Amino acid sequence: MINPGQRQLVHKFLLLDLAIKSLQVDYLKVEHFKLKKVFIPFMDSLLKDLRNECFELKRQLAQQRIRIVGWTKVDEYFSDVKIATSGNDVDLRYANQALKTKVEHLLNNHINEKLKM
Repeated sequence: MINPGQRQLVHKFLLLDLAIKSLQVDYLKVEHFKLKKVFIPFMDSLLKDLRNECFELKRQLAQQRIRIVGWTKVDEYFSDVKIATSGNDVDLRYANQALKTKVEHLLNNHINEKLKM
């Protein structure tokens, strides 16, 4: 089993992982922008920050012997995430729309932080 603190770490890791994957898909589209010389360095910096944060969370989870085994799409509305722990495996169910909204919020927060610098 995982405690609430560990579950928060897993949740944040999942959001960061999804944010990185989404940005990687969008990155290919940015390369076709007329102002790509403005957007590409910004996206590179954002991706670097997100990857560093994701790597640190993955390291923390590994220290607690927790790892994400895989995603399973239940239907168009829900997905299950299988988490391996030193005791039992745990399945967490997430609403896809809620994940999308939280990833958007996470990215907006990171972008706003970058713009303040």
